[in-house]
Amino acid sequence: MTAPEAEPRLALDPARTALVLVDLMDRIVALPLEPHKGTDVLTTSEDMAAAFRAVGAPVVLIRVERPGVPEQPPGSGLVAGLAAPGDIEIVKRTIGGFQGTGLDERLRAHGVSTLVFGGIATNLGVESTARAAADLGYDLVFVEDAMAAFTSPEHDASVRLDFPRLGTVVTAAEVRFAQG
Repeated sequence: MTAPEAEPRLALDPARTALVLVDLMDRIVALPLEPHKGTDVLTTSEDMAAAFRAVGAPVVLIRVERPGVPEQPPGSGLVAGLAAPGDIEIVKRTIGGFQGTGLDERLRAHGVSTLVFGGIATNLGVESTARAAADLGYDLVFVEDAMAAFTSPEHDASVRLDFPRLGTVVTAAEVRFAQG
């Protein structure tokens, strides 16, 4: 007799869930990051984005622009090939992705109530965006291996101390959609 298959830790409703990827820009992905390299975060994020698109769930790509400068630094666009038709692209001018961007309205127009997070830096852009999302009543999921920070202790503080208080922390392999 075989043991019953364990229930997945996460069963997301694709009609109510969006993937939110923060600051996956060439100049940020190229930084020395921990505990995951920027290129590894990018690969994991690209794989998740493809999975979300395949089930019709929105993908949100947030990038930062420095306010008050005539020209953005080189590498300030999203990594080439990351965005796909139909994705929601947001330009932020603060640490988090909600302030003054219309992101909440765009998510609500799609019927989204759950956000799955990845990006750089874990303790800055990702955490700031997630805290605002929590204040707005979204359910939150954090994909630990789809994030990195400038140091491992910064990443770990968010992932082990802060994020569990705001939502569910998983790995990319644990992200699953409910069978409909």
